[in-house]
Amino acid sequence: MNDRTGKPIRLLICDDQAIVCEGLRAMLSPVPEIQVVGVANDGAGAVALTRSMHPQLVLMDLKMPGMNGVQATRIIRGEFPDVRVLVLTTYDADEWVIDAVRSGASGYLLKDTPREDLIRAVMDTVKGESHIDPKVAGKLLDQVARQPASYPPDQKLVGSLSDRERGVLRLIAGGLGNTEIAQTLFLSEGTVKNYVSAILSKLNVTDRTQAAILAIRAGLTNSSNE
Repeated sequence: MNDRTGKPIRLLICDDQAIVCEGLRAMLSPVPEIQVVGVANDGAGAVALTRSMHPQLVLMDLKMPGMNGVQATRIIRGEFPDVRVLVLTTYDADEWVIDAVRSGASGYLLKDTPREDLIRAVMDTVKGESHIDPKVAGKLLDQVARQPASYPPDQKLVGSLSDRERGVLRLIAGGLGNTEIAQTLFLSEGTVKNYVSAILSKLNVTDRTQAAILAIRAGLTNSSNE
């Protein structure tokens, strides 16, 4: 089992196409580590089911009638900061990518993601890691890069980190997971997890994606900021 209580991950599916919802349910329900606790067909339904079913993760489509996935993500993350939202959509347009991440989505995948990759993304997202489809990662980084490289509020927050924490954050911004960071810095994975938790707390963000964006805005990924 992959949640910290030893119980299956409680997953809510949200998509306006019933056939997609049923396909995802059929794909994920047989996985012992995942329990599909509900299916919603619009953003309002996802918010209501999150309030009643208490999922750990919401698999969220974006473009839906009524309340869309971005709006629903913002509400869910605002009311339930511990609930993760993993976007699964056909849309890779810049505005959807940026709006979803700004609303608190922990990851962004396209619907052609292979089954095994989707299952791994669900597991990792609940553990606090982020998955961004390579097809949209470039768009996200391009948008961030267009902002001023030296953004004073972000630089001040990053400056509050220790040298080791900045090193870990730099690797997070480079897209590395905990295992890869541990191997790169010759640390145990448990130690890396502790550093990541401290970094998120000090930066006042809720997930690795937001921490990575902040690091890039602060110019931490530049070699001059070592």
